[in-house]
Amino acid sequence: MFEAGVKAYRETYFEPGYEPASTDVLAAFRITPQPDVPIEEAAAAVAAESSTGTWTSVWTDHLTTLERYKARVYALEDVPGDPEQAIAYVAYPLDLFEEGSVVSMMASITGNVFGFKALRALRLEDLRIPVAYVKTFPGPPSGIQVERDKLGKYGRPLLGATLKPKLGLSAKNYGRACFELLRGGLDFTKDDENITSQPFMRWRDRYLFVMEAVRKAEEETGERKGHYLNVTAADCEQMLERAEYAKELGSPIVMHDFLVGGLAAHTTLANWCRRNGMLLHVHRALHAVIDRQKNHGIHYRVLAKWLRLAGGDHLHSGTVVGKLEGDRESTIAVVDLMRERHVPADKRRGLYFEQDWAGLPGVFPAASGGIHVWHMPALVEIFGDDAVLQFGGGSAGHPWGSRAGAHANRVALEACVQARNEGRDLAAEGADILRRAAQAAPELAAALDTWREITFDFPTVDTLDPAAA
Repeated sequence: MFEAGVKAYRETYFEPGYEPASTDVLAAFRITPQPDVPIEEAAAAVAAESSTGTWTSVWTDHLTTLERYKARVYALEDVPGDPEQAIAYVAYPLDLFEEGSVVSMMASITGNVFGFKALRALRLEDLRIPVAYVKTFPGPPSGIQVERDKLGKYGRPLLGATLKPKLGLSAKNYGRACFELLRGGLDFTKDDENITSQPFMRWRDRYLFVMEAVRKAEEETGERKGHYLNVTAADCEQMLERAEYAKELGSPIVMHDFLVGGLAAHTTLANWCRRNGMLLHVHRALHAVIDRQKNHGIHYRVLAKWLRLAGGDHLHSGTVVGKLEGDRESTIAVVDLMRERHVPADKRRGLYFEQDWAGLPGVFPAASGGIHVWHMPALVEIFGDDAVLQFGGGSAGHPWGSRAGAHANRVALEACVQARNEGRDLAAEGADILRRAAQAAPELAAALDTWREITFDFPTVDTLDPAAA
């Protein structure tokens, strides 16, 4: 007979000193228990209820081998300066997850546990996704190198812009705005996250006028151009219909809001892009609802890892210097997780685990949100060449119009890349580099004058822990 009743979670799921297997999925949770709940019990509850456990003993436990399938809390770590919190390290056997399914991983690890009454707050800080699991995912449809080869663009970051105003333009005026930006020197223009198929501009009309603008800009400049046509839709059938039409019109790239649309829909689209040779730009709309608060939610580094597995060729990453949340160390760490083959653990950067991507292609980080020409030296220094720098208001807000704004950004970018290649210090000499470039480019001079006093200097909300700062 089995022993019915309730016993503490920690009796089964707390195993300090357990040596994780190389195939285990590892998670780091920031746990804030209720005042009278021991931290070991709170951590074990998370491990139990995100794997094989429930609140009471059940006779069906004897129909399987819990030792094979249960998650284990294998270490607890104090949070400097906050005795009420701890970092709990949990190991999940690989058999708990469906192959090639980010959705399966999300449902298992972040399912019910964030609503436990015994917890005041819970945050998933990081994941170690083992090579054995990484190899079940195809990852980005193209990846950084393949995209560069398709576009024929090397040796510098790519330039983009969100069309402004992002809502309210007719399809024809939207196409006109697209042409001005591309003709001025940008590589890409883009729909924003909330442009879908509203009454003032239905998606099919927008696609037609935008692709007319792309073709005209390519003819006049001799450069490959593109526009991120947002295919985010109310259902997957419409999403794929829009993607198919974008392909018919000759677009090299489409765009999707991966969190709003959902990871199952996004994986479907990524697979379609891979089969059809299309690039996939990924917007992170909704992310800050999930990741911005330090004590509860899911850190963006985890969302970025899930996206690289599910598939995407560009992903918005934050800018450090723009209007959106993100400190330098955390942002660069996320960029490394998007681009590099192997990223070592480094708690000073918020990286709790090493991550080996086992040859999975890299993703272009897309820096956007409140950036302008004065930010160009810092952006080139922070992101290097393999990035997309997107100046929306920083192009369309130019006093001489969008074409002049785009030209100013292109001149500023090429000046900064050349200066960096010559060994100059962009952090120390950036302003001088821009002023010298502006002597031969009145568009840049006007842009520098327009935005010379615009900064976004606010304290970071989601800070690294003191000992890791």
